[in-house]
Amino acid sequence: MNYQCTLLAVEDLERSKEFYCGLLGMTVTADFGANVTLSDCLALQTMDTWREFIQGRDVRTGHNAGELYFEEEEFDRFLLRLQSYADYVHPPHEHAWGQRVVRIYDPDRNIVEVGEPISAVARRFLDSGMSAGQIAKRMDVPMEYVLHLIAPPSDRQAE
Repeated sequence: MNYQCTLLAVEDLERSKEFYCGLLGMTVTADFGANVTLSDCLALQTMDTWREFIQGRDVRTGHNAGELYFEEEEFDRFLLRLQSYADYVHPPHEHAWGQRVVRIYDPDRNIVEVGEPISAVARRFLDSGMSAGQIAKRMDVPMEYVLHLIAPPSDRQAE
């Protein structure tokens, strides 16, 4: 079995495409009218057809039991783009291990998290003058993992 993608039922397909493509930089990789696939990993389905697929069952949006998670290497630049978008779950903040994140709602009140890649966190700490040992302690991860994170990208395998 292979996991293919996540599907979200949406009230307004065009508005959702604008959110995911315009704000988050995804691209439409397949468009079937009532169903659109974005960047080969997220599908958007119109609410009416989704109700048909699940045989008329009630659909509830706006829960907070999960999120879609994105990483953005240029986190500060993303935050500037996000300034005009006002539907925050919470403003940007830094987790205990140093990763900066922000959570927002999409047009159907699904939670979307955007965070720095962990490798960017480690490089930010390194650039601030911290040693690999200090980074490992600060991030609460093994030294070997830090050495992997701060290695030049060409020396790293998939993170």
